[in-house]
Amino acid sequence: TNGTLINGQKIQSSIIKPGAEIQIGKSLMMLLVETSEKTSPPSLPAHRRLIGESPKMIEVYKMIQKGARGDVAVLIQGETGCGKELVAQELHRLSPRAQGPFVTVDCSAIPKDLIESELFGHEKGAFTTALAQRKGAFELARGGTVFLDEIGELPLDLQPKLLRVLEEHTFKRVGGNDVLRSDFRVVAATNRWLDQEVIQGRFRQDLFFRLYVLPILLPPLRERKEDIPLLVEHFLKGKPIRVVPSAMDKLTAHDWPGNVRELRNTIERAVVILE
Repeated sequence: TNGTLINGQKIQSSIIKPGAEIQIGKSLMMLLVETSEKTSPPSLPAHRRLIGESPKMIEVYKMIQKGARGDVAVLIQGETGCGKELVAQELHRLSPRAQGPFVTVDCSAIPKDLIESELFGHEKGAFTTALAQRKGAFELARGGTVFLDEIGELPLDLQPKLLRVLEEHTFKRVGGNDVLRSDFRVVAATNRWLDQEVIQGRFRQDLFFRLYVLPILLPPLRERKEDIPLLVEHFLKGKPIRVVPSAMDKLTAHDWPGNVRELRNTIERAVVILE
């Protein structure tokens, strides 16, 4: 509410370096300093689905562990194909809500006229195709986690309704009058920079701040190429195929605009051709 300043300049988001003075509001001042902490992988369970030991992935693992301990909203930002849903699943699996449901809503894949029903549910007869009562994601996720994938695609007119649900944890089904309450945690993901979407008027600022409590930035594969051999080994697990050094060099040299998903598809295609 009172603003955040870095070296005296008011900002919404920024990349900061050691030596920066960070002022939050009027009373809290911090100085960012370098430490001698070694970048060793945190002790995530061995059966985690995220693959990588690069410094940037180690930072992601640390943020997952911090986020899993709390119950605040998490916003995962990263390009398409980076594995944002896997991060959301890890947050849920390592959290106290792990025994509860994990409900995914892909905001980019649901028609605009159905997304409100998908989120909040509907009563029988609420619209032409509503032949029976249906529970929405927030109701189904009681005791667990709602994962709002590609939240940047949510229509602007629905954003105030979502904000109200996140603030009050209450909602009404479409066509219903009863106010329902649900206990859930929200994890959202986007391949857009939402602070820029706010500036362009395509995303509400108040909803952005409500979601941007704990941000996790998932790096593209081109920024963690040292993880490519580990990923290739993972995708080939159980297959009688090995990658020769010259081929691995070519895989590592590629920029992978489709990120991990493109690499996985490439390996799977090679397996089909070679088997």
